[in-house]
Amino acid sequence: MDPRRRHQRELVVLAVTILGLSRLLDGPLLWLVAALVLVAVWLGARQVIAEGAHGYVPVPVEASIVPAVMAAGSLGALRLVPLGLALAPVLLAVGLLVDVTLRLESRAFDRPSGMTAGDRTGLLGMALLAAFLAFTGVAALVAGGLAEPGLGGTAQGPPITESGIVTIALADALVAGLLGYRFAAIRLSGARDALWAAGTYAAAIAVAAGLLRVVAIPRLAFPALLTLVFYLWDTVRGSAPSLRRDPRFLWQSVLLAILAVAVVAWNLGLRGS
Repeated sequence: MDPRRRHQRELVVLAVTILGLSRLLDGPLLWLVAALVLVAVWLGARQVIAEGAHGYVPVPVEASIVPAVMAAGSLGALRLVPLGLALAPVLLAVGLLVDVTLRLESRAFDRPSGMTAGDRTGLLGMALLAAFLAFTGVAALVAGGLAEPGLGGTAQGPPITESGIVTIALADALVAGLLGYRFAAIRLSGARDALWAAGTYAAAIAVAAGLLRVVAIPRLAFPALLTLVFYLWDTVRGSAPSLRRDPRFLWQSVLLAILAVAVVAWNLGLRGS
């Protein structure tokens, strides 16, 4: 068997095993395990992708972001699956998603001419799935993070605290920033520009998460709408390749800052009323 393929399977099996065992845990320890899974899969995926390199070709740091987010985000999303036989097919599906993402990244890395439009489309699809799983997982790890639908279309369930909303916004911003950096690095030549662009992904999702959670969007509609916001923001960013010289870049940053202040003020107003 090809060494890359063998190591890829070993990495996927290890990740799925840890995710399955994490279902037995509870409390703040889950955040630590999620962070460890994120780092472990990111490092492991870099090693797997490097297996197919001819000679010494450094693997870009962004090449393993999507599978890492996919695995770490699934840890929280698994909290919605009851313990029992139903957990097995879900873990299998997560393993397949991580495996497919690793294949896409490896194939793009092996191309001498770089990533093609087809590669980017496939990777974007997997990134959106990773974003949905991660946004769902973050909300599932926060008490009251997912509002339950009640009678008459209203949301019910345990109330979420201010710190809970802040936690969701910050964690979702981290997810969006990491995934945003992956795609910004494709379009932009410098790491500094890509980091700046990733910051706008993070800010956009943080604002959207604060707004959507305040209005108590029920259940999985909340992470689904956040995923849509991520996709729309990526489309906006992708339409302006010369971002630092484009006036729209400044206006986007200003608008995000205004929206962030508005969301904070709205939250404070609701809590004080």
